[in-house]
Amino acid sequence: MDSTKQTVCSPKSKNNFWVFLIPSLIGLFLFMAPVRYSGDITIPVAVLAKFLKVVLDGYLVEIVTTIIAFMSVATIGYKLVKPSFIANNSFLDGLLSPSPLWFAVRIFGGIAVIMTYFQVGPEAIYSGGTGGLVLSDLLPTLFAVFIFAGLLLPLLLNFGLLELFGTLLSKIMRPVFNLPGRSAIDCMASWLGDGSVGILLTSKQYENKFYTQREAAVVGTTFSAVSITFSLVIIAQVNLEHMFLPFYGAICLAGFVAAIIIPRLPPLSRKKDLYIDGTAPEKGADAIPAGHTTFSWGLELAVNKAGKVKSAKTVLSEGVKNAVDMVFGVLPVVMALGTIALVIAEYTSVFTILGKPFIPFLELLQIPEAAKASETIVVGFADMFIPAILAASIESEVTRFVIAAMSVTQLIYMSEVGALLLGSRIPVNIFELFFIFILRTVITLPVIAGVAHLIF
Repeated sequence: MDSTKQTVCSPKSKNNFWVFLIPSLIGLFLFMAPVRYSGDITIPVAVLAKFLKVVLDGYLVEIVTTIIAFMSVATIGYKLVKPSFIANNSFLDGLLSPSPLWFAVRIFGGIAVIMTYFQVGPEAIYSGGTGGLVLSDLLPTLFAVFIFAGLLLPLLLNFGLLELFGTLLSKIMRPVFNLPGRSAIDCMASWLGDGSVGILLTSKQYENKFYTQREAAVVGTTFSAVSITFSLVIIAQVNLEHMFLPFYGAICLAGFVAAIIIPRLPPLSRKKDLYIDGTAPEKGADAIPAGHTTFSWGLELAVNKAGKVKSAKTVLSEGVKNAVDMVFGVLPVVMALGTIALVIAEYTSVFTILGKPFIPFLELLQIPEAAKASETIVVGFADMFIPAILAASIESEVTRFVIAAMSVTQLIYMSEVGALLLGSRIPVNIFELFFIFILRTVITLPVIAGVAHLIF
């Protein structure tokens, strides 16, 4: 108690305390508070995003198309000309100077979005199940989420909230998941709101040296969970709405098991415990100094963090940069990779062939219609919703339940989460993501099957 008083006893500390408390409470409400909107449970940031979609209804596809096409042209132009006003601005230079691989991805994103919007070229690119799905359904939602999540993210990052929660939750997150306590915030933001919010939060913390390479990769691929709202959509697609509670219980149980096991296996276990700049974290960084309780030390760190905020203008500037970085940097990546993944799923038998080895596994778990179920397993890597669409025609309720739950716990799908991870600075590549996807499938499937056999 004395330590807590000492933390906020001086006039400057008292002022910093309010600088910590008020923005943090606002951020906590915006990103964490469950609210009911249009009959669904969501978070205020997602409500703001939906409101923006309504306001811009009829224009969002055009806006997104313009942004992605512009980024392709601007990136090529900058590579050829390199005007000094951009070259001398580290933010703009970073935005327009992708590596050769991401340069190619961005250019393909621009080509794909033009072909899809004007419906020219091969139908496989622009059809409603491939590029059309990404452009019309996914990108407008991401655009709206990125605007508000990017602008408001400094409320979580800059005013000490993560320092307080990180200290309070380190005794749970560190021994169970070998992660800092602050990673629990990423998980909650994803769970209540949207996986894209969690990835944005993780990426920014990694860039600011709050996560090591290993921690950022683990949090991004393990805790960027699908929202409750989307889980409701999945279970409705397989006509099992009445089973939502056991369905979500199975997802939580399987996700918890995967979160304990998968970070201890390659490739995540081989990631280095170094920050983005290659430096190592200080030993004993999580330790509580003598004379402090966990709460008093967390509060002191939070108040000190709040004291470093220079002005509202710098916070707003950082929020704008976050939003611009995500909207202009990540949307072209999602368009490119999402379209490619869906073309492979829709027009080739690659995912069906890759699913065949799972037939004996499904039969061992006593899942009815194992052959049909196997066709849905690997296709989830392209898009999380496709397995549920394919499962709707399966007669067995047990199998539909298992496929629906599995598609959520697989977590990594290239039409959104996978593309966002690859477009961020979180240190994972597409091969690692696919391997983690398979690991998640193998580990969560027996858990979900066990729950299914108990309740059916």
